[in-house]
Amino acid sequence: MTEINTQIENNKNIDYDSKEKIVEVKNLNISFNTYAGEVKAVRGVNFDIYKGEALALVGESGCGKTVVSKSILQILPENNAIIKQGSSIKYMDEEVTKMSKKRLQKYKGSDVSMIFQDPMTSLNPTMRIGKQIEESLKLHTTLTKEEREQETINLLKTVNIPNPEQRVKQYPHELSGGMRQRVMIAIAIACNPNLILADEPTTALDVTIQAQILDLLRNLKDINNTSIVLVTHDLGVVADFADRIQVMYAGEVMETGTVNEIFENAKHPYTWALLMSVPRLDTKGKEELYSLWGTPPDLLLDIPGCPFADRCEYAMQICKEQKPQQAEFSKTHKCNCWLNHPEAPKVERPY
Repeated sequence: MTEINTQIENNKNIDYDSKEKIVEVKNLNISFNTYAGEVKAVRGVNFDIYKGEALALVGESGCGKTVVSKSILQILPENNAIIKQGSSIKYMDEEVTKMSKKRLQKYKGSDVSMIFQDPMTSLNPTMRIGKQIEESLKLHTTLTKEEREQETINLLKTVNIPNPEQRVKQYPHELSGGMRQRVMIAIAIACNPNLILADEPTTALDVTIQAQILDLLRNLKDINNTSIVLVTHDLGVVADFADRIQVMYAGEVMETGTVNEIFENAKHPYTWALLMSVPRLDTKGKEELYSLWGTPPDLLLDIPGCPFADRCEYAMQICKEQKPQQAEFSKTHKCNCWLNHPEAPKVERPY
């Protein structure tokens, strides 16, 4: 993990007391109606997003990361997704769940936008990419057709696509995976949103293109002071990109803190497991890479205690019976684990 430690040394501490709060999520509960019953995908999630910061949502597949990000943009499937009563998502003190259709139309793309995981399925294969970028400008700005066409070329230049005058006439299938993802970023930033939700934007790309995409997002964040929520399972990406990390498991938040706090002083056994699964350059000899045993709980069922209890080697009886109390180690570092209770047995971090 030495390469990750080197990366996080450069991360600056952010004064969150002076930061403007862009989004505030409180008691977010989301369920899906399925043939098997009600899947409780997100359970009581709370967090804030501040101006100009990069927040990473981290956890294994199915933990609720993408569902949370889509709920902020209000693009969950209406036919079976339910945001439960009592849930609150506020954008600049405005309740998103109660926005009118007209207000939501402006909100999506103008205030908050999203970069989807697979651009090939998100882009319209029958439309030239220039037209797809122009759609957002036509919907949210008063630019003339000529001005929109020029702005589209400028956006392609911003995301480092060569020969933009020719590229605007091409279809998605004529572009490489990296270029398609750059087109998605161009669409996302077209109207200068305050918040960009990036749903695993580099998953299908090779490491070289992945680094270029992350550098592009980082530059956009720094230049425009844009907030970014990065949904990912790659802790290497998180260490080099994010300011804060929120670790999720089975629809709940296990731990949250700055990059330094999570990588150097993690408090939850699930966070330990994620960190131990990262390959290390300082490994001597041949060692088997750590893998977490067991499977996540069935989200059709109620979970009275900690959802990680059945897979946790430090679990106590109370872990299966009651939700842990939240322990605060700083203004930014919080953890939901019974091991942090004063009467719990002392456990050394295993790495």
